[in-house]
Amino acid sequence: MMKRHREDVLIRRPVRVERIPDGSPQDLAAGELAQITQALGSSFTLLVDGQLVRLKGADADAIGKTPPEAVALPDKVELEDVSDLVWQTLKTCYDPEIPVDIVELGLIYRCDIEPLEGGEEVKVWIDLSLTAPGCGMGESIADEVCDKVLALPRVGEITVNMVFDPPWDRSRMSEAAMLALGM
Repeated sequence: MMKRHREDVLIRRPVRVERIPDGSPQDLAAGELAQITQALGSSFTLLVDGQLVRLKGADADAIGKTPPEAVALPDKVELEDVSDLVWQTLKTCYDPEIPVDIVELGLIYRCDIEPLEGGEEVKVWIDLSLTAPGCGMGESIADEVCDKVLALPRVGEITVNMVFDPPWDRSRMSEAAMLALGM
């Protein structure tokens, strides 16, 4: 079983978070107590009054933390290297309830790259699934994927499709993910 380290924090300023698992917005007031249950990728998962919420890394100061550092990108990227860079970037996206990245969880069903007209930039197509079809965090995860991949050099467009066929199951997880989760 995975041992989790929790850290108590005080909400230092009003901040908007997303409730887990439905993704609805929730406002936290200054002075509320919370526990950090996960600080992976570019966000924090907090436990506040028995409710899990996701705090964007850009709002890390609201809990007395510094924003997670952005992935260092090379100055020059050749077209043939974009695919590897996209996959590295996808490994920085996490399900807010599970301390494993979406690649190791097996949530990426497709990642195709095609040159755009002119040949200097590419379009990326990603098919992404969720561990449960009713998960309200799907849009948040898809938005994070879009934002991070679109920020990569030479990526001019991205389309992220949520897919549920075939349905996700544990067999899609990597061995590393199973070990991390104590399976």
